[in-house]
Amino acid sequence: MPLHPQVQAHLGRLAAANFAGLHTVTPEVARAGARRLSAASVGEPEPVAEVSERVLGTEAGDVPVRIYRPAGIPTGATGATGATEATGATGVSGTTGARPLPVVVFFHGGGYVLGDLDSHDGLARVLANGSQSVVVSVDYPLAPENKFPAQPNAGYAATAWIADHAAELRVDPSRIAVAGDSAGGNLAAVVTLKARANGGPYIGFQLLIYPDLDFRRTNHSITELAGQYGNITREAQQWFMNHYLTTEAEKLHPLVSPLLEPDLTALPPAHIITAEYDALRDEGEEYGRRLAAAGVPVTVKRYDGMIHEFLRHPFDDAKAAIDDATTALRRFFDSGAVPRS
Repeated sequence: MPLHPQVQAHLGRLAAANFAGLHTVTPEVARAGARRLSAASVGEPEPVAEVSERVLGTEAGDVPVRIYRPAGIPTGATGATGATEATGATGVSGTTGARPLPVVVFFHGGGYVLGDLDSHDGLARVLANGSQSVVVSVDYPLAPENKFPAQPNAGYAATAWIADHAAELRVDPSRIAVAGDSAGGNLAAVVTLKARANGGPYIGFQLLIYPDLDFRRTNHSITELAGQYGNITREAQQWFMNHYLTTEAEKLHPLVSPLLEPDLTALPPAHIITAEYDALRDEGEEYGRRLAAAGVPVTVKRYDGMIHEFLRHPFDDAKAAIDDATTALRRFFDSGAVPRS
């Protein structure tokens, strides 16, 4: 399909901004530019019942998070925490006996160098409301100040902390999902690998939004679409990797490139979102095929005419993709999931 007209208009505005090439600036300058671009493209945030922030004291150090409790949970309904949740108050009702809300541990994108809780605030809000779950957005440490494996370690430690403190957070430890976009999709996939290797915490589902899964940078879409349709150039690809990694050999580590993990069995079911004009398209779809071959239930959905990061823009297909993603999450949450033995 051709580019969607809404995408064409967005790319026109991006070209008119005439940003310098990422590989020519420092991380600090790139972060400032990303914040300006994000602020210009984000509309009024979707209301949720409650937003709070805290710092998790984990085995990997202190990890800041932002916690979103969804709007629209009727009092006493299945999955609600009681009347106090419906009004957004912070107390816990002990009168309804309703099941605690499920939880999505969310990791933002940004190539491990950019992005923060604010850049993905809008996406976290719509995921919380759409899936009727608590979303915990993780502010993992960024590169180059923190090199691999600081990010996977923090992501895993935060997920384990959330599972261990489910009662304190008023969430259901038998209904935990991980999610992320781009580099955050990488971290979501990596956290499931680490959880499998360590025997926990239980993770029942993974939502991977145009995930970055193969640092070899050799597949068709990553080479053919680089520098086009809003995708970063080959030089910028290397800029991000140089900031994240210490050695070339690390590109082949499965916790950097999950697509290179030889054994994908016994991983959580997955919903993978890709976009036709996204340079990361092929690795996301290949990961889906490999998960399916390993016996993992997986849905891969490509959105034609769309580009990388399209879920963070006010495109019609962004809403459709979010609806599909939150439907997949609710299907898992409503399945009566219990921890694996």
